[in-house]
Order: sequence, then structure tokens, then C-alpha cells
Amino acid sequence: MRRWSRWLNRRTLALALALGLALVLWQSATLAREQALASLKRDADTELRLSATGLTGYLSRHEYLPELLATRETVKRYLSAPDGQDVMPLNRLLNRFRSTTGVSDIYLLDAEGTTLAASNWHRPDNFIGQNYRFRPYYQDAIAGHYGRFHGLGVVSMDRGYYFSAPVWLDEVNPDATPAGVMVVKVRVDTLEASWQSPGTSLLVVDQNGIVFMASQPELRLTSLTPLAPPRLAELRDSRRYADEALKPSGLEVLDHLANDARLVGFDSGPLASGHYLGVTRDFPTLGWQMHILKPMAPVIEAQWQAMLMGGGLYSLLALAGGIGWQRHRLRREREAFAERERTTLAQARDELERNVASRTRDLLATNRRLSDEIEERRRTEATLRQTRDELTQAAKLAVLGQLAAGINHELNQPLAAIRAYAENARGFLARQRHDTVDANLGEIIELTGRMAEISAQLRQFSRKSGEPPSPVSTRACLDYALRLFKARLGEQQVEVVFDTPEEAPWVLADLVRLEQVLVNLIGNALQAMAQTPSPRLILGVAAADGRVRLWVDDNGPGVPEDQRRQVFEPFYTTKAPGAGLGLGLSISARIIDDLGGRLQAGVSPLGGARFTIELPQAEHVLPPHDESHAT
Repeated sequence: MRRWSRWLNRRTLALALALGLALVLWQSATLAREQALASLKRDADTELRLSATGLTGYLSRHEYLPELLATRETVKRYLSAPDGQDVMPLNRLLNRFRSTTGVSDIYLLDAEGTTLAASNWHRPDNFIGQNYRFRPYYQDAIAGHYGRFHGLGVVSMDRGYYFSAPVWLDEVNPDATPAGVMVVKVRVDTLEASWQSPGTSLLVVDQNGIVFMASQPELRLTSLTPLAPPRLAELRDSRRYADEALKPSGLEVLDHLANDARLVGFDSGPLASGHYLGVTRDFPTLGWQMHILKPMAPVIEAQWQAMLMGGGLYSLLALAGGIGWQRHRLRREREAFAERERTTLAQARDELERNVASRTRDLLATNRRLSDEIEERRRTEATLRQTRDELTQAAKLAVLGQLAAGINHELNQPLAAIRAYAENARGFLARQRHDTVDANLGEIIELTGRMAEISAQLRQFSRKSGEPPSPVSTRACLDYALRLFKARLGEQQVEVVFDTPEEAPWVLADLVRLEQVLVNLIGNALQAMAQTPSPRLILGVAAADGRVRLWVDDNGPGVPEDQRRQVFEPFYTTKAPGAGLGLGLSISARIIDDLGGRLQAGVSPLGGARFTIELPQAEHVLPPHDESHAT
């Protein structure tokens, strides 16, 4: 009876341990799956957002081109009487624009939809003579609107995105109709080549459910879901996809996951070997959807690792429990048998020594891993500092790009004057009027000096800075920043007011980086006042208690109170899409923080925004000649 009871207890214990192991493995796999799916979803969202931004930017940068070409006098003159003119000059003009902008083709249609001129006139498969009145981009443009269209070329059989614009010969008469249509075709295979990321598949599906773009060539021009025969016949009759079969892609939705994610698979094709996490992003303007497919292999691998770790930990705990139970039994036997107790004590001592040696080895291994992690963190921090400096320089160059139009105007005026003085000097020299020639040459010298000053300002602003903080004149920095916006201030008719003491205080800072922050703040203020009837800009400086405050006020719309903290976060912007990345204020705040100060946003007395820079005041200032050199 006692033997039967012992056998039953052992079987019960073994069954309980097996059930506990199964529960631990199931729970570990479930938690690991949830965490791995969440991580995979974050990665997919990030990649999808970047790819969608790249697609939108790639297409939108060519949208202006047909409208620009439609206003060219050469195009209008030829379209007014095509029969009596040579078309080759217009063909070459369109080809030059095609080569410069990197688009696929540019061609001109008459009012009936027939191609009159094309950038590919020299190719066997050129468009000249082809009629495209059945294309929606022609129908939209001939009705006086701007057209967009995507499809397969009926001649080239290449996939492309088309932009069209009407060509007006009479832009005054409200009852006039377009005389022709200018069309620009952008190929999409160049963008697809940048999607070849290992382990990730991207699909772009149009409003008809057709995969128009894909990183996997086999999926292109397939239907995301099977099409009914009437719908398939309708799409073929539209000629949008030429004579393509539009076969089903084979995609199957296996499960709907959290946060609009899906578990999908394919019954055929190159992706039929596994399951994928699918995330979708809409393009309301284009009527498209972008799908990203991430393999589920990392999730399965994470489940196996979690199960192994959970099973191992459970086994260790079970082993520890068994050892404890065994020691308890031995302790009970020592009470009855003294000799056996001494033997058991020796065994326990030996076991303890082995455990100490094992734990010592584990501790040494842990110390080595900790040292490696510390070194890796140091390298990561160094890389982060380098990346931050490069991002600061990139933001500075982006500001230069925004100033390019004004700087171009500043340089064109002296160039035009130099040319006029030079041409006059040649005439006066032929008439032996040397005094007048000398005066003209003096004017040319003065104008070239002005151009050199503008160039020096740009070169100083664009250079990298890594110098330690030194005394810097606040008034000189403000004057320098305003000189970069001279043309823009004149165009917007901005009233600039200085609220500074007679002897402006000096701060302890880096000259180039402080100038970069001021240029960014003034540029933001000018953008904010673009629609303000009487724009006004106040630049102020004040010193108190060893600190110096510089502020930039405008009478624009201002920054709402609930957004004053968010404006300093990376990629946060209140501007229209495409007007900025939201990095300027984030980088400016980091620069001021590195200089030992802080950057804050508030309300201006003018009713707009006020951005305040606070920096430590310099105890010693440079001599007057050094101040002029620093600016």
C-alpha cells in the first residue's frame, strides 16, 4: 500500500510538472508573439511612411513642368500655325527639358489629341502622329483643367505617371478654349529600383485594385483581388493597362491583427513560401494605396527563443525545487542517522563549492558583457554627436537654399550694372574720353566689391563650426543675419526695429552656430508674416544677472499655447505640406542648449510669436577690430 501511494505521488508530480511546462511554453510564446508583432508593426510603419514620402515627392517635383512649357512662346507660336513651321526646334526644346528634368517623355498634342511634337522624335517608337484623345489627361486638359493619369503607354508599353496642362493662345478672352495640350510622362521603374530592400515587399495599388508598382516584378500589373469578368473587360476597354492580362496576385488575408495590420499570404508567386505582416497607407490625392509586407520569420524566431528561455527557466526552477525537496529529506534522515548526516553535510559542502565556482564564472562573464555594452554605448554616443552635427550642417544648407532666390537677385543687379558700365566704357574709349572710362571702371570695381561681400557672407554661413565658445557680439550677429534676408525684407516690405542698448552686450557662444539659429528664427518670422498686411519685425537684446536675452518678434499669426512645447520636437511643423521638415527649431534648440543657454517660444507684444534666446554673458569682449572680423 505504501509503495502504491509513493508511485501515485510520483505520477501526480510528473503530470503537474508537464502541465506547468506546457503552460509556461504557451504563455512565453504568446507574449513573445505580441511583442514581436508590435516591433515588426513599428518597423513597417516607419518604412511605409518613408517610402510614401519618397513616392509623393518623386511625382510632385515634376507637376509644374507641363504648365511651365505651356506658357513658352515657342510652343504657342508653333501651335498657332503648325503647317507652315519647322517642328524640329520644338522637338529639340522638349528633349532638352526632358534631359534636364529627368522625365521619360514630353509631347505636345493639338486640339484633336494628335501628337505634333515630342522629345522622342528621333526614336523608332516616337509619339508623333499618335492620337491620345481617349486618354483622360487629354480630356481634362482640353477642358481647361490640369490633368493627372497613370497607365501603360500604348506605344512604349512602359508604366508611367502623366501630367498635362492646357495651352492657351488667347489668355484674355474668357470664352477661349485651349489650342492644345502639353503632356509630361514620368516613368515609375526608377523609383521601384530604390525599393529593393531585403525582407520587405512594397506594393502600390490604384483605385481599380491593380498593382501598378511593386518591388517584386512578378506582382506588377496584377489585381490585388480577383476581378469579375465584366469589370476585367471594362478595364481592358479603357486601354489604361494596354493588353495586360491583369491576373490575380494570389494574396490571401489570413487574419486581421490590431492597429489595422493584417496577416497575409500568397497562394502562388515569389512570395508563396511564407506569411507576411501587411500594413496599408492611403494616398487621397492620387487615389492609391501603398502596402508593405514584412516576413513573419522574426516573430516565429522570437516565439521559439521565448519558449526556449521560458522552458529553461522553468526547468531550473523545477530542478531547484527538486534539490530543495531532496535536501529536506536528507535533513530528516540526519536526525535518525548521525553518520549519514555527516556524509550528507560533506556532499552539500561540495555542491556549494561547485555552485560558487559556477556563479563566479557567471559573474566574470557578466562583467565582460557589461564592459562590452559600455564600450558600445560610447561608440553610439560618438556616432550620435557626429550625426547631430551633420544634421545641423544640413539644416544650415537648407536655409541657404531658401535664400537662393533673394541672393540671386542681389547678384544679378550688380552683374547687370557691370555689363552696362563695361559696354559704355568701350564706347567712351573709342571716343578718347578717358576720364569717363576711368569713372566707369571705378563703378565696376565698387560693384565687384559688393558681390565679393555677398559671397563672403554665404561662405561664412555655410562652413561647419566646432570651435569652443568665445565672446561674440550680439549686434554683429543680428546685422549679419539681416543681411542674408535683405532682398526678402524688401519684397515683403517688412519694417525692422532694433530694441537694443547703445552698446549691445556680448555673449559666450560659437559665432557660426549662433548666426545659424538667428537666421532660422528670422526666416521663420518672415514666413509667418507672408500674408500679414503690414509686417513688422523686432530684434531685441537685453542683459541682466550675467545672462543675455535675444528675442525675435513678429506680428504674424503666432504660436498657439498648446503647441509651444511641440514646436521644438523633431519633425513637428505647422507649415503646409512640403514647406518644411520640422527640424529647424529642434536643431536650433539643441544648438542653444549645447552653448549653455535655452530657446523658448512665447507671445509677442505685436500679437504674433516671440522666440527668446538666453545665453551666458561674456566677461571680456574683443577689441573693436576683432569684432568686425568676427562678423
